[in-house]
Amino acid sequence: METATFANGCFWCTEAVFKRLRGVSDVKPGYIGGSVANPTYQQVCNGNTGHAEAIQITFDPNEISYDDLLLVFFKTHDPTTLNRQGADVGTQYRSAIFYHSDAQKASAEAAVKKFAPEFRSPIVTQIVPATDFFVAENYHHDYYDLNRYQPYCQFVIDPKVQKLYKEFKDKLKEGVKA
Repeated sequence: METATFANGCFWCTEAVFKRLRGVSDVKPGYIGGSVANPTYQQVCNGNTGHAEAIQITFDPNEISYDDLLLVFFKTHDPTTLNRQGADVGTQYRSAIFYHSDAQKASAEAAVKKFAPEFRSPIVTQIVPATDFFVAENYHHDYYDLNRYQPYCQFVIDPKVQKLYKEFKDKLKEGVKA
């Protein structure tokens, strides 16, 4: 098993997307890249800790490659908006790849070059070494699946999940539902 850590907006959105992929055994929402140990959601939302909302993925590289995870990463958020994803604004919503090895760093750098022509604006995704990852409070785990009828889930997360089902059918877990 390997670990991948991505920040690409609200972790409720990203957890909902990546947990549906074949080969992914666990997705934890949390905080990374900041200066405070064990930050709280409120501290991170205030934007004073330097952390990004992120997900830490445990995956089987024999079932899904890191490059495939990067493909989903770049296709399910806007990597060209600095410190923002939709209405979520602040450094905590930045686009970043926190690599765990030189191979992951090289793959991330290659992915930026590969996907850059697909966007009208430059990709601003940070590629930085993974630091301490702090798992988010329990009420953030499986947020989308537990709160599907809340407006944020319906208007912000649902379109991302639907896009995943449309564009990545071949990468989905068997029996998983939209």
